[in-house]
Amino acid sequence: MATETKDTETETTAAPSANGKPERKHALVTGSSAGIGEEFARQLAKQGYDVVIVARRRDRLDKLANELKEAGADAEVIAADLSRPEGVAAVVERLEKGDISVLVNNAGFGTSGEFTQLPVERELMEIDLNVRALTQLSHVALAGMKQSGAGSIINVASTGAYQPVPYMSTYAATKAYVLSFSEGLHEEAKGYGVNVTCLCPGATRTEFQEVAGVGDDGIPGFAWMSAQAVVKNALGAARSGSAITTPGLLNKFTANLPRFTPRFAVRKISGAMFKRAANKD
Repeated sequence: MATETKDTETETTAAPSANGKPERKHALVTGSSAGIGEEFARQLAKQGYDVVIVARRRDRLDKLANELKEAGADAEVIAADLSRPEGVAAVVERLEKGDISVLVNNAGFGTSGEFTQLPVERELMEIDLNVRALTQLSHVALAGMKQSGAGSIINVASTGAYQPVPYMSTYAATKAYVLSFSEGLHEEAKGYGVNVTCLCPGATRTEFQEVAGVGDDGIPGFAWMSAQAVVKNALGAARSGSAITTPGLLNKFTANLPRFTPRFAVRKISGAMFKRAANKD
């Protein structure tokens, strides 16, 4: 069930270091070259974290790193493709240093269209990034956080996690995994002082629709949220110890609707909506 959270904003309390200056905590954000991931990096830096930013596009990461440094945060760049083992290995190596207090698993992408018409290599890459990489990074980060008895992991899913989505079948299935996986970890991790939150955003103004090849004509203007609002909600949910957060009243309603609707009806309605969206030029 979607969790209601308060959008309160608090800064991290940094302990003084040996030289008397506040010692900032570290956060690592994947998929941080654009959209929600980029906004996570900005807001975490504002809250007192030094940020490790991870994505494929080094030019964008370097630009963001300069912006964060001008704002007073240290920014470390890791240019890595997390759909590939060597990319995941680079981030695992960084996590194993043990100083990451917050991990945001945001990297991911979607595909749209009739499944048999989509390149299977791209579908498998989607699974590797959205599921395999997220699982491996969560495992490494959580092991370190368990030892320290503190930390937070935010896994980014989607409102699509709550239902099957014909014509985006692989994407919705990967996000259903992220939701179930995160809920399970939440119960395990809270026993040793670590919180795991699953963020399930709805329509958000990012590059996602362009990459997925999904039109946005069928989504009314009032249904869209900004990346800033989504990230603020997610960080508030993590601070309050929530297992799941679905930002926006409309998204909360649509996320819970499948619970009270026959599954055959959910499939048909979702299929009709996304077939149109996937066929948009």
